[in-house]
Amino acid sequence: MSLDMLPAGDAISEARRQTEICNACRYCEGYCDVFPAMFRERVFSNGDITQLANLCHNCRGCYYACQYTAPHEFAINLPGALAEVRTESWARYAWPVSFDSAFQRSGVLIGAAVVLGIAILFLAIAALRPESGEGFYAYLSHGAMVAIFAPAFAFPLLAIGMGLRRYWDEVGGVRVTWADLHDAGLNAGRLKNLSGGQGQGCNFEKGDRFSDARRHAHQAALWGFFLCFASTTSGTVLHYGFRIEAPYPFFSLPKLFGIPGGILLTIGAGLLAWLKTKADPELGAPNLWGGEMAFVLLLGLTGLTGLLLYAAIGTALVPALLAIHLGTVLAFFLTTPYSKMAHGFYRFAALVRDAQVKRA
Repeated sequence: MSLDMLPAGDAISEARRQTEICNACRYCEGYCDVFPAMFRERVFSNGDITQLANLCHNCRGCYYACQYTAPHEFAINLPGALAEVRTESWARYAWPVSFDSAFQRSGVLIGAAVVLGIAILFLAIAALRPESGEGFYAYLSHGAMVAIFAPAFAFPLLAIGMGLRRYWDEVGGVRVTWADLHDAGLNAGRLKNLSGGQGQGCNFEKGDRFSDARRHAHQAALWGFFLCFASTTSGTVLHYGFRIEAPYPFFSLPKLFGIPGGILLTIGAGLLAWLKTKADPELGAPNLWGGEMAFVLLLGLTGLTGLLLYAAIGTALVPALLAIHLGTVLAFFLTTPYSKMAHGFYRFAALVRDAQVKRA
């Protein structure tokens, strides 16, 4: 039976069955952090399975190395089993709970959120256009932007914080130290678990052939996102701390962070979307494929529209591109706790917990 056809709650039972077989075999001991964590246990609680699922980066190397995959009677598909548990756990921790399943499973709803966000910004630009202002503030005042985006940024942080608290309780997390954060940060920054743990690449898009393409695409998107965030943060500091208001020149922190960040984010998301079309959906959570793809495209669209807006400065295209860009960003923020974006927070929490267990 396909994992996505299992009744609710059976995903953990199936993952536990496969984990116990893997724990007896131990052929994949050096593949990634999942296996050392698995081999430390003899009995697996629900929290243990959830921790392993979120520690898994779906590189798929273990599947192609396994001698017990179908048609063997054991029918091992550990990447698929853990993917089902992982996405089920995000739905269980989501706050409010009713929002998650719709966005995780439907790219249409994410697309609708983008359209709605753009429509809201178009209306705001039409209704709240200031009498004067420079750059983008000639179309939408700084105060209006803050009024729209501050709640849209604060709510996802609250929702994700609530979810992470539930996750931490379930996996038995204890007080976090700087050493835990340091180890998890190095692991996440290098994306060690997307190289199979052995530095030879993963098997995501090429089956039994190794490739570093997904790790490189993830790194481009990850660091592009952080650079874009740094651009926004530096602009906020300049505005409120030094009374230096936008528009900013090319050789300023917001631009020096934002332009490379937008390029990396666009390229990284585009590559991730392309690689996803090459990968076997049955080794993930196939019923969530559309929602995951929609998220990746939304991520890339956020970077692309920002670059187009910058390129259009001084032209008649600015009002429309401003609404499209800000609407896309608004949709990205509001869907963050319920889209694939949640994986970054939970995987980092799993790496922190793994660092704690290793140090214990």
